[in-house]
Amino acid sequence: MVTAGGEESNGCGHAPEDDDATQFSAMMEDSAVDLYENAPCGYLSTLMDGRIAKVNTTLLTWLGYRREDLVGRKRFTDLLTVGGRLYHETHFAPLLRMQGEIGGIALELRTSDGTRLPVLVTSVVRTSDEGQPLLIRTTVFDARDRRAYEAELLRARKEAEDAHREAEQARRAAVEAHRVVEAERARLQKLATTLQRTLLPPSLSAPPGLEVAAYYHIASIDEVGGDFYDLFPLAHGTWGLFLGDVCGKGAAAAAVTSLARYTLRAAAVYDPDPAAVLANLNQVLTHEYLGTDPRFCTVLFGVLTPDSGRRDGGFHLTLASGGHPPAIVLGSDGTARHLPTPGGQLLGVIPDPQIASTTVRLAPGDTVLLYTDGLTEAQTASLGRPRGDDGGRYGDDALLDFSTSLAPTTAPAAIAALRELLDTLGTGVDDDTALLALSVPLPLPVPESER
Repeated sequence: MVTAGGEESNGCGHAPEDDDATQFSAMMEDSAVDLYENAPCGYLSTLMDGRIAKVNTTLLTWLGYRREDLVGRKRFTDLLTVGGRLYHETHFAPLLRMQGEIGGIALELRTSDGTRLPVLVTSVVRTSDEGQPLLIRTTVFDARDRRAYEAELLRARKEAEDAHREAEQARRAAVEAHRVVEAERARLQKLATTLQRTLLPPSLSAPPGLEVAAYYHIASIDEVGGDFYDLFPLAHGTWGLFLGDVCGKGAAAAAVTSLARYTLRAAAVYDPDPAAVLANLNQVLTHEYLGTDPRFCTVLFGVLTPDSGRRDGGFHLTLASGGHPPAIVLGSDGTARHLPTPGGQLLGVIPDPQIASTTVRLAPGDTVLLYTDGLTEAQTASLGRPRGDDGGRYGDDALLDFSTSLAPTTAPAAIAALRELLDTLGTGVDDDTALLALSVPLPLPVPESER
């Protein structure tokens, strides 16, 4: 039909172009809905109290839930593991409230069948025109491929071995194979070193009136170790510190190391008592790894409190041990002694382990050393048998003698000397070693003119 003005009509009083525009708009709306529902990542919208208001099909498929199971019935934290909830409540949620956006955070979700799904989470707070927070939009990325890095290391090693065998057949092939092996070795070293770095604090900030130094000795570039340490401020001018050793190496040890570090920090916020902090970590480990795949570790956790009652300063250090080698105190009088924590048991093995605690005052000139057993378990066959040696190991007594030779000292000087010792032991150190030292500086002498 043609109108009087010469325009074609569809008989309903409007031009075909109007129908085309309407159909195109509908198609675009359908495409947008499909893109949201079946995106390669999960989308989640929650109210400010955490209740789930909207979730896309992709995330529902990953988790194995129906939409009606979650929307209006669950909170985002209900989908997290125990460790994930602790981290969300103590770190993620406060940062999101302050900044309005937080991204790239590694968490683990619980699927409907109880398995863990590693994810990377980015959340943004949406506000009204008046600036009032309305809801939280969260994007969830599947991070399971990151857990496959150990298999990638094994695959790469096999490729290198095959290249070596092929290199024996011809000089040209040998030259090329050598190049491939060296490039692969450099890649593996960079991968392992980068991953190891993510499991350690980027820096340590010393409390006022205290010197701090730390060192991590990597025994093998092919495997990620499970040693860890940290020093961080707590409330009311106190500081928390820990040093521990997870059993095993590789992906499993790295996962436990990450969980242990975040749990120790989070638990100390709720109750800084060292024994309570380690009990909390034990509960998380036994809950997360209960059954046929137990994961355990040894840990020293301490709280530093300034000794405000003394004119010369100093600190009180309370240490709790979960089966870890005792710390060593290098005194200002030139002596060294173990700080005994006898009877402390491994964490992650039994529901209610014994946790041993002790308290010591660090006076000016005193240094305390925490270490993992990679040093004391080092083989010393090529160096003779130092006093205190046990079956070819460097041993606890030898380390105590070495510490005595250093006292009195400072934290940086003690760590520098121990690094030289590890270099001397060389390939005898077949396990990673973490070192953490703290010292109270001696007061500066008063100039004669001011006396």
